[in-house]
Amino acid sequence: MALGDAILACLTERPMTGYELAKTFDASIGFFWKADHQQIYRELSRLRDRGHVQGREVVQSGKPNKLVYTLTPEGRAALRHWAARPSSPASMKDDLLVRLYALDSVDVEPLRDDLMARLEHHRDRLARYERLLTKRFPQGTASAADTGKLLLLHMGLRHERSVAEWCEEAIDALSAISSRANLVPLADSQHDSNG
Repeated sequence: MALGDAILACLTERPMTGYELAKTFDASIGFFWKADHQQIYRELSRLRDRGHVQGREVVQSGKPNKLVYTLTPEGRAALRHWAARPSSPASMKDDLLVRLYALDSVDVEPLRDDLMARLEHHRDRLARYERLLTKRFPQGTASAADTGKLLLLHMGLRHERSVAEWCEEAIDALSAISSRANLVPLADSQHDSNG
């Protein structure tokens, strides 16, 4: 998926300024497709050049004018064309997992600390998903237009819960390794004190 496709998908909800698009990315699509504000503004310019979006200047009193973007018919066709193509499963690149693979050759404590930070990160995201679910879908159901958003929230909840549980399991396993590494066999300690 390209950033432009994600922006077109966002604009199906309603016309938005670049700032509103960036906020939408931060609060929803950003959970599964990362882009910073500058990337979004650059991509909006490319989408406008291709005729997929159009910008309409809105005059504001006491503030700078803003540009509100809407999908064009060409943009809707491009989105439909993109959405009809088969998707590719996401590939994972995670240096933490590579370090765990080499666990017998690395220091355990920094790895444990990293896992604890990851655990907090995923717990925070889980709480954020739960707040979004309660706020947007208090009855746990969605209109036909919002069913995709509800399904994404459910997937996000399951993913964050699963990763948080795995982090807890990994922390426990590394803690057990650290405890065993700090144990001195009784026979060796007696030998040292008698020698």
